[in-house]
Amino acid sequence: MKHPVDVHVGKQIRHQRWMVGMTQQQLAEKVGIKFQQVQKYETGMNRVSASRLWDIAETLGVSIGFFFEGANGEKAAPTDLMADKEAVELVRSYFAIPQEQRRRLFELAKVLSEAA
Repeated sequence: MKHPVDVHVGKQIRHQRWMVGMTQQQLAEKVGIKFQQVQKYETGMNRVSASRLWDIAETLGVSIGFFFEGANGEKAAPTDLMADKEAVELVRSYFAIPQEQRRRLFELAKVLSEAA
């Protein structure tokens, strides 16, 4: 039986992997496992060891704590938004823009949303 924390950690791995535009195969290769193992982690079928979670966190550019955010019922990033492929692509594109232009784009988006 899947433990809810393992399922939550797996979802966080999947969402962050999507955010950085990495496939399961690419993540697996970078941490030295088979992509099927990544699949099992992401579904919560297999529990991620501490050392493996460390490797995954480094590869995905987040802290270990990221994977546990929202696990105890606290508000985390909306999972519906993260499951929306268009929203994920928008976020990826946003972070590909140089920082100064990104700041200006963000300010423009705030003005447009206030006017809507």
